[in-house]
Amino acid sequence: MELKNLLNKKITVTQVKGGSKLSLRQKGNLVGLGLRGIGSSSKLVATNPVIGMIKKVSHLLKVGTCS
Repeated sequence: MELKNLLNKKITVTQVKGGSKLSLRQKGNLVGLGLRGIGSSSKLVATNPVIGMIKKVSHLLKVGTCS
Protein backbone atom coordinates (compact mmCIF):
# COMPACT_ATOMS: atom_id res chain seq x y z
CA MET A 1 0.00 0.00 0.00
CA GLU A 2 1.44 3.34 -1.03
CA LEU A 3 1.38 5.76 1.91
CA LYS A 4 1.27 8.87 -0.30
CA ASN A 5 -2.13 7.74 -1.61
CA LEU A 6 -3.50 7.87 1.94
CA LEU A 7 -2.71 11.54 2.50
CA ASN A 8 -5.42 13.29 4.59
CA LYS A 9 -7.40 10.06 5.08
CA LYS A 10 -8.06 8.20 8.31
CA ILE A 11 -5.81 5.19 8.86
CA THR A 12 -5.36 2.54 11.52
CA VAL A 13 -1.82 1.74 12.61
CA THR A 14 -1.25 -1.52 14.53
CA GLN A 15 2.01 -2.58 16.14
CA VAL A 16 2.80 -6.22 15.26
CA LYS A 17 6.38 -6.51 16.55
CA GLY A 18 8.07 -5.41 19.76
CA GLY A 19 10.25 -2.35 20.05
CA SER A 20 12.67 -3.36 22.78
CA LYS A 21 15.85 -3.12 20.70
CA LEU A 22 15.05 0.14 18.92
CA SER A 23 16.95 3.39 19.11
CA LEU A 24 15.48 6.15 21.26
CA ARG A 25 14.43 7.99 18.12
CA GLN A 26 12.45 5.00 16.82
CA LYS A 27 10.86 4.43 20.24
CA GLY A 28 9.83 8.09 20.19
CA ASN A 29 8.13 7.54 16.85
CA LEU A 30 6.11 4.66 18.29
CA VAL A 31 5.02 6.83 21.22
CA GLY A 32 4.21 9.68 18.84
CA LEU A 33 1.97 7.33 16.87
CA GLY A 34 0.16 6.39 20.09
CA LEU A 35 1.41 2.80 20.23
CA ARG A 36 2.32 1.14 23.53
CA GLY A 37 3.15 -2.45 22.63
CA ILE A 38 2.39 -5.44 20.47
CA GLY A 39 -1.28 -5.50 19.49
CA SER A 40 -1.97 -1.86 20.26
CA SER A 41 -3.51 0.22 17.52
CA SER A 42 -4.22 3.85 16.87
CA LYS A 43 -6.49 5.72 14.48
CA LEU A 44 -4.81 8.73 12.88
CA VAL A 45 -5.17 11.15 10.01
CA ALA A 46 -2.39 10.52 7.48
CA THR A 47 -0.53 13.82 7.37
CA ASN A 48 3.05 14.22 6.14
CA PRO A 49 4.58 14.06 9.66
CA VAL A 50 2.58 10.93 10.51
CA ILE A 51 3.60 9.25 7.25
CA GLY A 52 7.23 10.06 8.04
CA MET A 53 6.96 8.45 11.48
CA ILE A 54 5.31 5.36 9.97
CA LYS A 55 8.13 5.00 7.42
CA LYS A 56 10.78 5.06 10.16
CA VAL A 57 9.23 2.10 12.01
CA SER A 58 7.35 0.43 9.14
CA HIS A 59 9.01 -2.92 9.87
CA LEU A 60 7.05 -3.06 13.15
CA LEU A 61 3.65 -1.90 11.89
CA LYS A 62 0.60 -2.89 9.92
CA VAL A 63 -1.25 0.01 8.28
CA GLY A 64 -4.86 -0.09 7.10
CA THR A 65 -7.61 2.34 6.20
CA CYS A 66 -10.49 3.14 8.53
CA SER A 67 -14.01 2.44 7.37
